[in-house]
Amino acid sequence: MKRVAVIAGDGIGPEVINEAVKTIALAKEVFAFELSLEPFDWGASKYLATGISMPEDGLEMLATEFDAIITGAFGDPRVPDNKHAADILLGMRFGLDLYINLRPIKLIAAKLCPLKDDRRDKVNFVVFRENTEGMYVFMGGNFKKGSADEVAVQEEINTRKGVERIITAAFEYARANQRKRVTMSDKSNVLTYGHDLWQRTFKEVAPRYPDIAANHLYVDVLAMWMVLDPERFDVIVTNNLFGDIVTDLGAALQGGLGMAASGNIHPGKVSLFEPVHGSAPQFAGKNVANPIAAILTSAMMLDYLGFKEAAVAIENAVELAVQHDETTQDIGGNLLTTEAGDAIRKYLQKA
Repeated sequence: MKRVAVIAGDGIGPEVINEAVKTIALAKEVFAFELSLEPFDWGASKYLATGISMPEDGLEMLATEFDAIITGAFGDPRVPDNKHAADILLGMRFGLDLYINLRPIKLIAAKLCPLKDDRRDKVNFVVFRENTEGMYVFMGGNFKKGSADEVAVQEEINTRKGVERIITAAFEYARANQRKRVTMSDKSNVLTYGHDLWQRTFKEVAPRYPDIAANHLYVDVLAMWMVLDPERFDVIVTNNLFGDIVTDLGAALQGGLGMAASGNIHPGKVSLFEPVHGSAPQFAGKNVANPIAAILTSAMMLDYLGFKEAAVAIENAVELAVQHDETTQDIGGNLLTTEAGDAIRKYLQKA
């Protein structure tokens, strides 16, 4: 039996993850597969009560006893420095070496797209964001902090191993999913050392996949073409910082952060799945948050675990709910969080 750790998180996290869990439970009944969902109370409330973000053996336990993790968002105004969020979320990403941040950018209803003359098939690509290096390794420091002469240095780390494995993963995904093109994005015209490594590595990896077209765009040009002509993209691969930015732009193309799912993946090992949106504490407890990102994230997780039929059925159920405006207000409906989840499960039951 597959084992999944459920970490609901902070703010709206428990509300949307609850809808994802109920959807997984129904999928288990409909498609008759075995999977256990085991909750953990890691988050701001526990941190404030105990001073502990996660147990010392937490990462080892996840790595050896579980097949996947699904989480809500982390962040709570009661913890101004969000130390618990960094300890838990970044701790899992780095500690479990989840080097692929996979973000599908798929428009499931044309009415959700802010672009004019949009079509559902026009926005359908994936982004591979390098997830363990780049600007997010917290290397740097301050000199004469707080003075008029302050100097702040933030360093970006790129390794040959890290760059090659994310580029290779992007090509492997393209081949396995009948995608025709991989676009690598950097800023090597300015970042002439770290991103030169990306350039050289991409040019060495691409010929191993002669069936996949390969091209390069500077990240500012990439952002422009994502708006002007998203149809040109199949698979995008980029570094940690740029991936963080362009995937939020991608979320806007598909209807907003409430529609955006993601996976933090190390193929063949325990991997982490989370909706992209934040904890939105101002909406917590009001039953108004959009559960679709969390539910689509659960579908990504089920697909990763080998339950592809259930994953596709959940995606189809979400699409039907959106088509019938059985959604929360942020995307044109008038339902509460729980009601929107019920609507999706209504269509899933019919599968």
